[in-house]
Amino acid sequence: MLKTLTTDFELDLEADVLVIGGGPAGTWAAWSAASSGARAILVDKGYCGTTGCAAASGNGVWYVPPDPEARETAKASRESLGGFLADRNWMDRVLNQTYINVNQLAEWGYPFPTDDEGKPYRRSLQGPEYMRLMRRQIQRAGVKILDNSPALELLVDDDGAVAGATGVNRQTGEKWIVRRREAACRQTSQSTIIATGGCAFLSKALGCNVLTGNGYLMAAEAGAEMSGMEFSNAYGISPAFSSVTKTLFYNWATFTYEDGTVIPGASSHRRSVIAQTLLQQPVYAIIDKAAESMRASMRLAQPNFFLPFDRAGIDPFTQRFPVTLRLEGTVRGTGGIRIVDESCASSVRGLYAAGDAATRELICGGFTGGGSHNAAWAISSGYWSGKSAVEYTRSLGEYKTQCYVKGVGEVGLQSGSDRSLATDEVIQAVQAEVFPYEKNYFRTEQGLTESLGRLNRLWQELRSSQVTSEKELPRAREAAAMVATARWMYSSAIERKETRGMHKHLDYPEVDANQQHHLIGGGLDRVWVKSQPLQSTKSHNPK
Repeated sequence: MLKTLTTDFELDLEADVLVIGGGPAGTWAAWSAASSGARAILVDKGYCGTTGCAAASGNGVWYVPPDPEARETAKASRESLGGFLADRNWMDRVLNQTYINVNQLAEWGYPFPTDDEGKPYRRSLQGPEYMRLMRRQIQRAGVKILDNSPALELLVDDDGAVAGATGVNRQTGEKWIVRRREAACRQTSQSTIIATGGCAFLSKALGCNVLTGNGYLMAAEAGAEMSGMEFSNAYGISPAFSSVTKTLFYNWATFTYEDGTVIPGASSHRRSVIAQTLLQQPVYAIIDKAAESMRASMRLAQPNFFLPFDRAGIDPFTQRFPVTLRLEGTVRGTGGIRIVDESCASSVRGLYAAGDAATRELICGGFTGGGSHNAAWAISSGYWSGKSAVEYTRSLGEYKTQCYVKGVGEVGLQSGSDRSLATDEVIQAVQAEVFPYEKNYFRTEQGLTESLGRLNRLWQELRSSQVTSEKELPRAREAAAMVATARWMYSSAIERKETRGMHKHLDYPEVDANQQHHLIGGGLDRVWVKSQPLQSTKSHNPK
């Protein structure tokens, strides 16, 4: 039998459903759970409603009215880009649920604008207003929120089912634990939802520096599998002097060399040309294809896109400015925790995943971007996971007799070594393997193998080190999560010996019909990857 936790916690809470992450997916999950009558707690690394990529800017939404022709067009448009790995049944489910939930936002009072015909325009959301509304709604539903309280590890019971989590308040240093307690048994049943977003490796992309892959690491420590991690090399265009990676307006841009000569083939949709050029020399852009009549509305639609230009005294419509590509990893990629059924359950009992923390291959295949499909997936998967987590908790009742739980967190939390963990050095080392275009954007067998070798050695160094004070724990866990994420990424990329979706493999530049399958993986000290045939996912409870 597992031993009970012996650590003292300043905050010891009980819940039916714990949601880790306070972005769109997390708040929809918490609202769904609480609206189903469950005791729900949401913990967020930052302040729920203001942190994360959605809260930082405008978000397009894959919102399509239930018109058969429009829905068919919406599904077909993404299939080819994603390498025909998406599942149309999941596409239909997401389109249906997103339509319902976005309309629910309107009923809650979200100020959707109207189009030229006076009809509500519901295909975009302004992040600050959206997330402020979601925080208010989950509070009204009775959700308890722990802000600035990153989770550090998951708890599992004797049977290996996830049964809560522990963490710390970054501001006060107080340690917290969330589990469910009953009169006859300290731990009976509880479900946990990972909605911590993807991993952008602290690249300074807008709103992404809280997204370091912690949810992946915690899930993997409990035994969860990943899927589609090779589709993780998303780079966003930004001014060289700014972190704003909103790329919509670059559809109206001309990209040039420093002398003003147009770069052949460079565009927002062909970023590989931009990346290739940046390996040799600077790249400049000017948004000169936007008609004068469009410019005022563009500023209204995404005001924060223009803030860096205004501060620098640059008119992006008439003046050229230097650009770069910032890694957004799995935030705008499609890889994440593997979903095993329509409930958004992971491969571990009691653990669910939603939003960017979960794989989006089901609706995007091997290619996505900011907002749009990701925003719709966050809404839908959040709603489903919250509802399903409640059903799971209630289905267990009080039949369990094995009642003890333990934390399964390892790297950064447990070590028998006296060696100090240098988190900043670890972070810089992993960034050196995932930031460079020649390593991650343009992949080769040799490059992936060499990077993975260095990452594996870095992981072993982490395993044999420990933090010198508890204050360093959150940063140490971020460093460990980034290394783990990079290893899953490159291990999957090595196995996909073709070019498909956003995975560009220079040694295998064509699509291989024999590799039209998913790659699932996992493991910590020893990472494994295997293929899984495409198939419609049917609802079942993971065993």
